[in-house]
Amino acid sequence: MVTHLTHLSWSQRAMLIMGSASLMALWLLAPALAHASDLSNALRSSPYVLLMRHALAPGVGDPAHYTLADCKSQRNLNDEGRQQALRIGTWLKQQGVASAQVYASPWCRCKDTAELLKFDGFKVEASLASFFDDMSKAKESNMKLQQFIAERIKTKGQQALILVTHHVNIYEYMGENIGSGDMVLVKVNAQGGAVSHQTIRRPE
Repeated sequence: MVTHLTHLSWSQRAMLIMGSASLMALWLLAPALAHASDLSNALRSSPYVLLMRHALAPGVGDPAHYTLADCKSQRNLNDEGRQQALRIGTWLKQQGVASAQVYASPWCRCKDTAELLKFDGFKVEASLASFFDDMSKAKESNMKLQQFIAERIKTKGQQALILVTHHVNIYEYMGENIGSGDMVLVKVNAQGGAVSHQTIRRPE
C-alpha cells in the first residue's frame, strides 16, 4: 500500500485514507448496528415486551403511612436515578426504538422513570403496581399483569411496549432478579405469559 501511495497526489492520498477510515468505522459499528436491529425488530413484533425496573431510588419499600397521591411520602428517584432514566431513554432510541407505548406503575418512582425515558408520554397501569406491602397478592397481581400484556400485544402494532414496574413484579413474572434501571426483553405467548427472556443491563 505504501508503494502505491507514493505514486498518488496528496489529494488522492487523502481521499483514499478517508475512504479507508470510513470503511473501518462502519466495520467497527457493525456489531452495534446488528444489536440495535435485533432489539428494535423484536419490539416491533407482537410477541415481545420490554419490562423495566424503575431507576435508582435508594432504600427498600416505602416509608410508613405513604400514599400514592403524595410523591413526597414515597421512596423516590435520587439524582443518579433520574440520570439513569434519561440515559436509558437515549440508549433505547439509539438502538432503533423510535416509538413506544409506555406504561408505569402508580408509584412515583416508576412514573418519573417512564416520563424521563422521553417517549410520547406514558400511562399509569394498575397491573404494574407493587405488592411489596402484601406479598400474598403476588399470584393475583401476576395474573393481572399477564392479562394486561395479552391485551396490549393485540393492539400495539409496531410500537414497542415498555412496562416500568418494580422488582417484586418482575421476579414474580419470570423469576429474574434485576437491578435498578435494568430491563428484560420478554417473548410472550397469547395469554401474556413469558416464553423466554433476555436481561439487558442499564447503560452506564
